[in-house]
Amino acid sequence: MTAMNIGTPRVVGAAVDTSDRPAVPGLVDRFGRTAFDLRVSVTEKCSLRCTYCMPEEGLPAIPRANLLTPEEIGRLVGIAARDLGVREVRFTGGEPLMRADLADILAATRAAAPGLPMALTTNGIGLDKRLPALLAAGLDRVNISLDTVDREHFARLTRRDRLPSVLAGIAAARDAGLDPVKVNAVLMRETLGDAAELLAWAVDAGVHLRFIEQMPLDADGVWSRDAVVDADELLAVLGTRFVLEPIGRDDPSAPAELWHVAETDATVGIIASVTRAFCAECDRTRLTAEGAVASCLFGDDETPLAPLLRGGAEDAAIADRWRAAMWGKQAGHGMERASFVRPQRSMGAIGG
Repeated sequence: MTAMNIGTPRVVGAAVDTSDRPAVPGLVDRFGRTAFDLRVSVTEKCSLRCTYCMPEEGLPAIPRANLLTPEEIGRLVGIAARDLGVREVRFTGGEPLMRADLADILAATRAAAPGLPMALTTNGIGLDKRLPALLAAGLDRVNISLDTVDREHFARLTRRDRLPSVLAGIAAARDAGLDPVKVNAVLMRETLGDAAELLAWAVDAGVHLRFIEQMPLDADGVWSRDAVVDADELLAVLGTRFVLEPIGRDDPSAPAELWHVAETDATVGIIASVTRAFCAECDRTRLTAEGAVASCLFGDDETPLAPLLRGGAEDAAIADRWRAAMWGKQAGHGMERASFVRPQRSMGAIGG
């Protein structure tokens, strides 16, 4: 494995020509899309080592001085909400609970962007202990990653025997009244046989389950298009136990297609990023833990904002740099093409 495979090195995009950009304040791109949904990675560290995300030894540590501080994150999210039209922010990692100052990050964001919905994507480990402080700081919603409820399979996939801790985090979120509590499961060949049991558990637990096709964002670089478990195969497996009634998308920009689980109040979603790409409706913009704009999960063209933040730039200059980065956003991931080249950063390095 090389440093390029695990994704910390990155290519910073050249200056984008914005001479043909319309004079609008939002985060528009050349393909008619506008970004309203902000994802902010706060760390590369994680308490698990999922095979589709992290190498066994973890990602190289980002020097602490290079990580955005809570105040810097709050300022950037404030600019995004006030000047760029962002309507929601989600904090990701790595595992955001690995930041001891996560509640400070949320509080700084709430102060800078009052009323902006704040969500968290987490593996749930330690959430039961941290949740009161996070809620007090303004957290509105959580997505929790869980690929199987089979403890042996969980330990093999994540390289850690921590399933009880994840379930405790999910229970704490439900007990705290967070609604909806969404659970994300990456579709893997190794756990496809567990999918129906996972859905049965989700229905009983009152959480919203969404399956995600595995994307070429694993740190070990072994992803293969031929090995992807696609939406059709999953539906066939779930159909052996459940009657699923198609709903579709409740929002054109929502990544998940939904099905109603017959004879229950539950739905199940499938995010078919590989086989049913929704790039044409993408409304996301991303910030890395080091403060760079990543306009696409599969792009290596990152635009650093941290030098402006730390160099005394005005908010207007930072907003303009962000707008330029998004104007240069690529049309899509291009996984359907033979010429597709996977991004340098892994999922853990860029943030989900």
